[in-house]
Amino acid sequence: MKKTSILAALFILLLTTACHHNAKTSPADAGGDTLVTNPLTLADPTIFHCEADGMYYLYGTSPHSNFGFQVYRSADLRHWEGPCGALEGGYALTRNTSVGEGGFWAPQIIAVNGRYAMIYTSDERLGIAFADNPCGPFTQEVKQHMPADMKQIDPFVFFDNDGKAYLYHVRLGGGNHIWVAELNDDLQSVREETAVHCLTSEPGWEDTGFVDVPITEGPTVIRIGDTYLMFYSCNDFRSPDYAVGCATAPSPLGPWTKPATPLIHRSVLGVNGTGHGDLFQDGTGKWRYVFHTHQSDSVVAPRRTAIVDVNFEGTTPSIDASTFRFLQRP
Repeated sequence: MKKTSILAALFILLLTTACHHNAKTSPADAGGDTLVTNPLTLADPTIFHCEADGMYYLYGTSPHSNFGFQVYRSADLRHWEGPCGALEGGYALTRNTSVGEGGFWAPQIIAVNGRYAMIYTSDERLGIAFADNPCGPFTQEVKQHMPADMKQIDPFVFFDNDGKAYLYHVRLGGGNHIWVAELNDDLQSVREETAVHCLTSEPGWEDTGFVDVPITEGPTVIRIGDTYLMFYSCNDFRSPDYAVGCATAPSPLGPWTKPATPLIHRSVLGVNGTGHGDLFQDGTGKWRYVFHTHQSDSVVAPRRTAIVDVNFEGTTPSIDASTFRFLQRP
C-alpha cells in the first residue's frame, strides 16, 4: 500500500508540475474533487435557483443540441439527478414544443409572473418559451423566433430596479458582437430603436488570433449599487484561450469599460477553453459562476461543465480558484 501511495503521489506531482508553467492552480488540486469519472457535458451552462422548491436546475448546450434542452436538478450543487425534464429523454424543451429545427444553444431561465420562461437560441435566432415548472415542458403558443433582421445568439434578460427588461444578446456578422435592447412588456420582442452595441473583442487577451474575426459572446449582467457588471466570453470557443472578463458601466446601455486582464482563463485554472457561463447566487447569497471547459488539453468536445465561487470587493470581482470543480453526472 505504501509503495502504491508513493507512486500515485509522484504521478500527481508530475502532472501538476507539467502544467505549472501556464496555470496558477491545476485541476488536480483545485476544489478537491475536480477529477470526476463521469462529468456533466453541458456547454454554455446556466443554473437557475428556484425559490419555490429551493432546488438548482442546470441547463445548457448538449452534445445533442439539434433536439432541445435537457435539465438536471440538485439540492446542493454537488449531487445532480437527471436528466429530469418533463419530456421524453429528460428534455425540458424540444423542437416539437418550440420554434427551431436545430442549434439549440445557450438557454437562460427566469421566473416571470408565477411561471418560468426559457430564453434560448435555435437556428441562430432567439426564442422564448414558458412552463409552469423548471423541468418543463417549455412551450410556445405561437412557434416563432423574436423578430430580427440579423442572426442572433446567446440571449440574457436583465431586469433593472425600475422594472425595465433588457435583452443582452450576440449579433452575428463579421464576428460575434454583444448588443443590448429594451424588451417589450410581453418579452416577445425588443424595441429596436433602443438597440446599442456593447462590446467587441480586441487584440490581446480577448483576441489571441485563433480565428480571423472578433468573438465576444455569452453575456451575463448584474447590478451592484449604481454599477452594471457584464461577464462575457472572448476568443473562439475552440481556442484554448477562450476566457471570461467582466466589464462595467454606469447604465444598462453602457458605455462599458473593459478589464485589462481576464477573470477566468487557463492561466488561472489550468484547463483550456474556460468560458461562456452564467453568474448566479446560491441559497446563502453566495455568487457562483457556472461555465464550460474543453474536454482535455487536446480535445474540445464534449465540453465539460464546471463551477467556481466569485467574490466581490465593492464592484470588483475575483474568483476563488480553490473552489473550481467539474460537475458530476448522477
